[in-house]
Amino acid sequence: MFLSLMMRTEQIQALKAALAKPSLEDREIRVPVGIAEVDAALHGGVLKGALHEVYAAAGHEASATGFAVGLAARVAKGKPILWIRQDFAGLEFGEVAATGLLELGIDPSKFLILRVANAEDALRAASDALTCASLGAVVIEVVGEHKVLDLKASRRLTLGAAETNVTALMLRFNAMPDASSAETRWQIRAGRSKPDDENWGMPRFEAELLRNRHGRNGHWVMEWCCDDAIFWEGRREAADRGAVVSAPRDRPAAAAMEGEERRAFA
Repeated sequence: MFLSLMMRTEQIQALKAALAKPSLEDREIRVPVGIAEVDAALHGGVLKGALHEVYAAAGHEASATGFAVGLAARVAKGKPILWIRQDFAGLEFGEVAATGLLELGIDPSKFLILRVANAEDALRAASDALTCASLGAVVIEVVGEHKVLDLKASRRLTLGAAETNVTALMLRFNAMPDASSAETRWQIRAGRSKPDDENWGMPRFEAELLRNRHGRNGHWVMEWCCDDAIFWEGRREAADRGAVVSAPRDRPAAAAMEGEERRAFA
């Protein structure tokens, strides 16, 4: 009886140890973007279970959204992605449409859209969502400047992401970079399509890495490969901003962004 009880105790302890042992997927904490130079700057790729920020240059909100979609798909690795956005965001900047996700080579059934009234509700929902390890990523889309989006709030998101290894992406429109605990901070503009493309071609982005806690910053022209769901390196002529749609004049434009983004908190 005593030996039988000891065997059961040992089996239970062995089972607990096996369950507590991180899986191979959990140990893979960095996910390659797909471009060697970018991945080298990020020490192997985008850090999972961390907070990352994506800022849209004025008038380039759609491109920043596409870039955030790509990053979320990379780190989620087939797990569901929760996209939290304010109620009016669809009217201002367009909806996150299933057809658009399909065009990007991403399964729209993996996207869950949550609409909230304000930034406070967005933060509250994100904090709750980050406790769910079944999610692959949580995207928090917020428009404008808000006092609640301070260093303390970013630290809460960072801790929540690290606890469950669920990546948090803060997508900001009409906002200036501020102090935060984010692992990376990106500034996104639309990239110029290849001149020889007969159709729409691959989505292209001018991506500037303004903050990198564990490596150098940089600027790259990145192309999203819809077939392989990975970023490719675009040709440098895509950086010609003269071919990019200018910022609308009837919308709060971050006119000072060009100078201020260099002085953003590192």
